[in-house]
Amino acid sequence: MLHTENSKRKIIMTCALPYANGPIHLGHMLEHIEADIYARFQKMCGHECIFLCADDTHGTPIMIKARELGVKPEDYVAQSFKDHTRDFADFAIGFDHYGSTHSEENKKLSEVFYERLKAKGHIHKKPIEQLYCNHDKMFLPDRFVKGTCPKCKSPGQYGDSCDVCASTYSPSDLINPGCSICGTPPVKKESDHIFFKLNNFKEELKKWLPHHTAPEVSKKMMEWFNEDLRDWDISRDEPYFGFQIPGEPGKYFYVWVDAPMGYVSAAQQYLSKQGRELSEFWGKDSKTECYHFIGKDIVYFHTLFWPALLQGADFRTPTAVNVHGHVMVNGEKMSKSKGTFINARTYLNHLDPQFLRYYYATKINGSVDDMDLNLDDFQSRVNSDLVGKIVNLGSRGAQMLNKKFGSSLYDLDPSTEILKELQSKQAQIHKHYDERDFAKATTLIRELADSVNKYFDEKAPWKSTDEAEVKRVLTTTLNAFRILAIYLKPVLPMLATKVSELLKEPEYQWTDAQKILTNQPINAYVHLVQRVDADKVKSMIEEQKAQFAAQEAAKPKKAAAQAAAPAADAPVGVIGIDDFNKVDLRVATVLEAEAIPEADKLLKFKVEVEPGQTRQIISGIKLAYDPATLIGRQILIVANLAPRKMKFGMSEGMILCAGEGGSDLFVLSPDKGAKTGQKVK
Repeated sequence: MLHTENSKRKIIMTCALPYANGPIHLGHMLEHIEADIYARFQKMCGHECIFLCADDTHGTPIMIKARELGVKPEDYVAQSFKDHTRDFADFAIGFDHYGSTHSEENKKLSEVFYERLKAKGHIHKKPIEQLYCNHDKMFLPDRFVKGTCPKCKSPGQYGDSCDVCASTYSPSDLINPGCSICGTPPVKKESDHIFFKLNNFKEELKKWLPHHTAPEVSKKMMEWFNEDLRDWDISRDEPYFGFQIPGEPGKYFYVWVDAPMGYVSAAQQYLSKQGRELSEFWGKDSKTECYHFIGKDIVYFHTLFWPALLQGADFRTPTAVNVHGHVMVNGEKMSKSKGTFINARTYLNHLDPQFLRYYYATKINGSVDDMDLNLDDFQSRVNSDLVGKIVNLGSRGAQMLNKKFGSSLYDLDPSTEILKELQSKQAQIHKHYDERDFAKATTLIRELADSVNKYFDEKAPWKSTDEAEVKRVLTTTLNAFRILAIYLKPVLPMLATKVSELLKEPEYQWTDAQKILTNQPINAYVHLVQRVDADKVKSMIEEQKAQFAAQEAAKPKKAAAQAAAPAADAPVGVIGIDDFNKVDLRVATVLEAEAIPEADKLLKFKVEVEPGQTRQIISGIKLAYDPATLIGRQILIVANLAPRKMKFGMSEGMILCAGEGGSDLFVLSPDKGAKTGQKVK
């Protein structure tokens, strides 16, 4: 959608709702910083832009965690709300409203959606078989079942996935399953569940996707339409922390039903305080712009389920779903054991939040590619570009005016066109911000700063004996710095506020870049930002590693009976060479790799195990890798593992990894020179 700088727009926008079962980390911050920059830019341009978010508070993990802590789920999510909002505020994320899915507005909205969908025939009920605990008289959600992993034989694993080998499965696949509350072996029992007929919206979704998502996202999601879309189970049995389904005793809305409703209920909470109607932004015929900012791991829910729910309930669909990639740290997935899975609060304990906002902005380009937070590059860019090139201009101009010339601006230097050059780039920078290509915007701003520094160095006012000339050069330089600060305000709002205070001005708007200040007093210069200290970066990593180690030490130890059975990654004693030779370890090359959307942790691979011979392997490393980054890579596999029929196809081997599991996994590769098909000896 093209926009002019002068047309006034009405925008409502959201980030994905952070789950209340954990702290905000630097992966979250990528999305929220991206959205905040976009929202601040639109507001600077005079548009109405309402920026909303909320905590996602329901589901089994919340219920289990609250039970472990001995608190009510309501109290647990209330504390998470305080922690999350504090972290966002300290990173200058300027939400107009931050709510919670555990609210009366969200409950009523979920019921409205359900009743409308039901009245139109989009809801049906059918029995499914689940595990049931006769002792506790309850159906057991996945995480209320524990047993031995059916794949790696690790004991004490939950009913949906294994923390050791990252396999996913159904609770009934566990070996010796037991109720996690009382330990009683469960039985299988039927329960009626409620389903949403997603396929009723197949044709509408096929038309909607290409116009409301990026081409690479649309292309990927269109693969789902090669066959009918499966009905979606939207109910869960009690006990469950969430909203009860009207007219269905003991049934609760699945968390992915009421979570996206939080986008709408947060808007309702905000608008009602202003005496405005929800239909203005979320009504079926609303002409306002509506944007979701999300990570690529939840595209499936936001581009299939969510627009179908909205259409079925007579609400408008988003103008666009803006998708970003994951955050890597030093070229690898964030790792708790390495201290690179960094919480927002840990970062704030050591470093200025403006540094991360600036660094992320230099990388964000509106694509779904993963972004690497390289800590050496982070330090270099902040110190060299932000502090050394941009902020230093304010220091160079203002401090001399303070010390030698009565803290005042004077006339401009008539011998230069530097200010006109800066102002002439405003439309181009505007376009980059509006297209969410902040990398191009910050690059252009840095290049303009280079031009101003060159001008200042050539004039060398510290050497000149012509007082009038020095005043003009310093006034011109400080005006240039002011323009750059205005251009950077969406990225660095705290810096822009300090600059406006230095120059005795109100908060900057986008059009203020076309103004010039002369012959007026200024305030005393105060230090605007400090340089990144390498020791502080190191301290941040060490603190995060210590937090992870403390969390691991605090976990309850396995019972002696379970500990007697070694986990898959535990020492198993000495083996002979004959035992080792039974395992066929080989070098393989990844030809194809793709995510399995229905699975939280699984990727599907096509690998070449010998020249011309391929196999399919399904591996539980989805949380650790973007599949596109593995295509063409040589890896190590177990080639003689018995084929295993899984829900999503046959797996004909095992990819070797090291790590703790989940996102902390690292695929093993041979040294340079190894050839596909060679055995590991």
